Amino acid sequence: MRIGGRQRKHLHLRGPDNPLISSPLRTRFQPRRPLDLALTIALVGAGVSLRVRDGEVWRATLTPEGPATVHLVQKNGEVEVEGWGPGAGWATAGAAQLCGEEDDDSGFRPLHPLIAESLRRHPGLRLPKTRSVFEALVPVVLGQKVTSVEAHQSYRTLVDALGEPAPGPFGLAVPPSAAVLARTPYWTFHRFGIERRRAEVIIRVARSATRLEETVGMDLPSARRRLEAFPGVGPWTAAKVALVALGDPDAVQVGDYHLPHIVAYALEGKARSTDERMLELLEPYRGHRARAIRLIGLTGIGAPRFGPRMPLRNITRS
Repeated sequence: MRIGGRQRKHLHLRGPDNPLISSPLRTRFQPRRPLDLALTIALVGAGVSLRVRDGEVWRATLTPEGPATVHLVQKNGEVEVEGWGPGAGWATAGAAQLCGEEDDDSGFRPLHPLIAESLRRHPGLRLPKTRSVFEALVPVVLGQKVTSVEAHQSYRTLVDALGEPAPGPFGLAVPPSAAVLARTPYWTFHRFGIERRRAEVIIRVARSATRLEETVGMDLPSARRRLEAFPGVGPWTAAKVALVALGDPDAVQVGDYHLPHIVAYALEGKARSTDERMLELLEPYRGHRARAIRLIGLTGIGAPRFGPRMPLRNITRS
């Protein structure tokens, strides 16, 4: 059977006798502040491990206690949570964090009118915290120096090939574990459109995944330093990982191809800019710079393009 034109090797496991499908663990919580569930979870990503639609979220993840699927439904002022799999307890216990309950925006002051208007339009925006650092890092590494189309396709095919069936009745896939990727030779990644350099970054980090996951319990400056200590993990990668996995409200993606231009165009009307100027413009929001960037992004404003789009690459020719 095919979904979206791609063969899903694990669908034959689904059925009433499948041990992956059992009665879910259920809980609920009441958000302390307005919550737009879909908008908040959108930062986590998309693909074969995450589904977001109509006020509901399904997410498959590999927890410290094993694989899990969590299902979130927002209604009547609460978020109802269901969890399946060996890691259901860990996943459901962290559902509030995933929905941004630890995100504190009390010190945020939207000084620019555009940011203020975006905040007014999106009062339920929160910053999520998945607590799954290696899981967040893999798709970010795949996004280094390539188009988002290439990165998303590579991640989907990698999870399809090396991931596992997710618990629960939703047909999701759990991303491959660090142990699996640590023992995967770099040439195996070629069939996912991933060249040797990015493959070896993932393999090296996978072999030290315990040190990576320790950042969840560290203060954010120390966590960012730990992330950047890994070869192949620079400020851009560390910021994107810290934003999603650690809920870092001040993570700025220095070195991004488009972001300086977007920020400058939104805040001062200039079509081209630099990292240095972007940081100057964001300085009034220090401590909440990631929040300011997210609110700018939600306006839909993009800097004009003056050159050709980055072409899709074929690594077999490089």
